[in-house]
Amino acid sequence: MAKGKSVTRPGHVNLRMLAEHLGLSQTTVSLVLNNSPSAKSIPQETRDRVIEAAKRLNYRPNYFARSLRQSRSMSVGVLAPDLSEGYFTRVMSGVVEQLTAAHYFYFTACHDWKPELIEMYPRMLVERAVDGFLLLNTSTDDLGVPVPVVAISAHVNAGNVTNIVLDHHDAVLQAMSHLSELGHKRIAILRGPRAIPDSEFRWESCQHVAHELDLKLDPGLVVRIDTAGWSMKTGHHPMAPEIGYKPMKALLERSRDFTAVFCFNDIAAIGAMRALKEADLRVPEDVSVVGFDDVLSAAYATPSLTTVRQPLTEMGRRGAQILLERIADRDRAFPSELVMSPALVVRESTGPAPLRRR
Repeated sequence: MAKGKSVTRPGHVNLRMLAEHLGLSQTTVSLVLNNSPSAKSIPQETRDRVIEAAKRLNYRPNYFARSLRQSRSMSVGVLAPDLSEGYFTRVMSGVVEQLTAAHYFYFTACHDWKPELIEMYPRMLVERAVDGFLLLNTSTDDLGVPVPVVAISAHVNAGNVTNIVLDHHDAVLQAMSHLSELGHKRIAILRGPRAIPDSEFRWESCQHVAHELDLKLDPGLVVRIDTAGWSMKTGHHPMAPEIGYKPMKALLERSRDFTAVFCFNDIAAIGAMRALKEADLRVPEDVSVVGFDDVLSAAYATPSLTTVRQPLTEMGRRGAQILLERIADRDRAFPSELVMSPALVVRESTGPAPLRRR
């Protein structure tokens, strides 16, 4: 049998060229490379030669041809607002773990909350034949894609979508009960940005829980985090600590009549603690601070941050798992919503309410 013929340089080899190089049929080479049961009838020496040549010549299979045969591209699209440390990092760790184990590839598109990109990117990904979509913190009721969709913290109201959501009432109840038990009655709130789907759900929970705990929320102590107009072009990333630093500075200029702050997320809480320090207010001796999410840096802030932990990695893992199950069985009925449970993580940034100001 021929030892081999000349072939195009590595990285540009297709199945036909590899078969010609080896002096074998394309069927034989394909059976070996796909580890088909029929390959067992091929001599081990031949199989070893095929594998060795494929590695040496950097052979890459034609995924588009394979997808036509399998009716799948083995890829999914992931839409997210940003790629910053925090929420995205933790969720994607679970997503990647699950997709990698299933030998799935993924395209990540960052839309920065721009409506035109949220509308355009799904079309572009469908053109690339993705088998399904994961929406991270991305809400749209008119996705209009012909493939399964799983939304994580996005609250999408559409028929072909499974939503992975947090129990916000329980999350807020744990945080506010912790502060109430420490004697805090005057609690400031840093509300989430309008663009983020979780914002309104969490704010509604704040109002309900405050009523349940007989805590009065002073409208003058409620500040909305606003990321409108912020972008990497201006040097202000939407999920930088500045989203909590500036609102807290603004609040302190109006009032210091509060002993605790409940922040929309940990990144905002870290920024708020910086503003409090600059105002000569100690955390937690003068003001207690509670964050949300339990991002990687929360435990290493100074002081370390008390926060409501979202099971972000597990949410990503379950979201990817359900998406793969929906891709594998398009006719199976799936629930429209899966609710995840939070947990309060108490660290150094909360303490008893001060009896009086310094």
